[in-house]
Amino acid sequence: MENWETVVVETDLLICGGGMSACGCAVEAAYWAKKNGLKVTMVDKATPVRSGAVAMGLSAINEYIGYSKGENTCEQYIEYVRQDLMGIARDDLVFNIARHVDSSVHLFEKWGLPIWKDEEGKYVREGRWQIMINGESYKVIVSEAAINAMTEAGFEIYERVFIVGPIMDGDRIAGAYGFSTRENKFYIFKAKAVYVGMGGAVHVFRPRSVGEGLGRSWYPPFNSGATAYFTIQAGAEMTCQEVRFIPVRFKDAYGPVGAWFLLFKSRATSAVGGDYMKEHADELANWAPYGLVKPIPANLRNYLGMLDTDAGKGPLYMETAEAIQNLAKQYEGDEKAFKKKLKELESEAWEDFLDMTVSQSILWAAHNIYPEKSRSEIAACEPYFIGSHSGASGAWVCGPEDIDTPYKWDVDGKVYGNMTTVKGLFTAGDGSGASSHKFSSGSHAEGRWAGKQAIRFILNNNTMPNISDETIEALKEATFKPMKIFEENKGFTTDPNINPNYIRPMQFMFRLQKIMDEYAGGVSSAFKTSKALLERALELLTMLKEDSEKLAAENAYELERCWENVHRMWQAEAHVRTILFREETRWPGYYFRADFPTMDEENWKCFVNCVYKDGEWQFFKRDVVPIQV
Repeated sequence: MENWETVVVETDLLICGGGMSACGCAVEAAYWAKKNGLKVTMVDKATPVRSGAVAMGLSAINEYIGYSKGENTCEQYIEYVRQDLMGIARDDLVFNIARHVDSSVHLFEKWGLPIWKDEEGKYVREGRWQIMINGESYKVIVSEAAINAMTEAGFEIYERVFIVGPIMDGDRIAGAYGFSTRENKFYIFKAKAVYVGMGGAVHVFRPRSVGEGLGRSWYPPFNSGATAYFTIQAGAEMTCQEVRFIPVRFKDAYGPVGAWFLLFKSRATSAVGGDYMKEHADELANWAPYGLVKPIPANLRNYLGMLDTDAGKGPLYMETAEAIQNLAKQYEGDEKAFKKKLKELESEAWEDFLDMTVSQSILWAAHNIYPEKSRSEIAACEPYFIGSHSGASGAWVCGPEDIDTPYKWDVDGKVYGNMTTVKGLFTAGDGSGASSHKFSSGSHAEGRWAGKQAIRFILNNNTMPNISDETIEALKEATFKPMKIFEENKGFTTDPNINPNYIRPMQFMFRLQKIMDEYAGGVSSAFKTSKALLERALELLTMLKEDSEKLAAENAYELERCWENVHRMWQAEAHVRTILFREETRWPGYYFRADFPTMDEENWKCFVNCVYKDGEWQFFKRDVVPIQV
């Protein structure tokens, strides 16, 4: 096996990740660190310019309050998020994001992001909380500001470095370790505080797109649960690990539907033309009070469509032609104006995909679909794990000091917002749980908040944790074990992919996905599971975990794939164990407990939290406490 140089980097604040929240953290932390003579270091397995869930672009910013203009209040946003999560939300975290998110959006515009405006100069609303953008370069613009802030302060950004996991010094975070995917370098990052913002998880479940479509997903296929793995392994308390997110999207290319529902006022129907949102409206009363509010929670909208597919009325369709014709109706009688409006709406329909999901445009073209002439198929995607969209899985983080809730803890009498239960370890965006609907803008704002809080922590705890040489060598040996296994056993068979002494990363991922899909409520099981199925999943995951010790990597690329799968595996186990613990169905449309098919407000209106400590999982309830602001 090739020799890998050990590189030790010492810093004050280590930022792991390069997505929206990490860029927000970098902008804010760089400012406060420079003022106080501290150092910030950023590490990304890709490059911040094209890293994270916004990398491909977006057509809308989904959280903008308009607070200063009197459009909405932060309290109204809390109510919206609480209802959408079926009552299980951290009001304090949602409020904190809401009161800061508009400033992030205004920064985006200042940095050059084109935001749609009407004739009066107001932002064009897609829905109550959403504003339209030309966002194909959204991430490039936001990351440029972060890179400039870091560079101007004299701080370093390490690109193409894969973070494997955390380094601890007792109960305090001490840094992180990983390796370069471009050079033979093993990195040890020593830090007084760590911000982890490496995204959520995709490909834990078998995707709808398989074979030649493998790799196509709604959430970026490169996000493999690194944040959850990092926080779990550090011993942080986790929350809402059962709340996976299943978006409904245009089928196969995962094109967005938000603009069609909100901007174009389109309907979704069954194959026989029925409007399932109306035909199954009575079902919503069974999920009161959440099913009776507007907007209807995302999971319940999914659920009503699934009732039609279960009844054999699939596939489901978006009535794009009807929507476009309805919007152009006001110009009927003026053929020239009608055709002009029709052309304008058609252009906007394609623009929605070209901004953020180019593959959907390609698929429409390949299938001869004209949105102004024919409807297009939609479907529920496979499950994802995120804390920023309509999911809620993530770490249990400390609330803001100025909000009166029980969700706070201190270090030597001082409270640090967005710090996990591990001293000095901070997270936001997809990493912080129970505070969904922050989306891209809220993730950036929450990252800014966490970055400032992390600098506060360092100023009050300004000592470098201890990492021994023995620890460094042990971490290095564990990191490169898959490469050693491959080298020692590759000659045992004529085909290196078939070997009794190891498992390749792609084979491992397929096995994980099969377990989760069939036993934990994936696409092929219509998102249904039960105690017996979940217990069988844990049996198979136990064997998979044993076999993870035999993962083999031929090169640095495969070594990265090996560790990504280990990260996914831990996210999978946390998910299965948490669903098993919560004995109810609270989020139909995301998953169904067939043995507990109803919602139990009396016993389960609570957070389900967990900790992995000393080789054992611990599960417990936390009360849901509404805030007064």
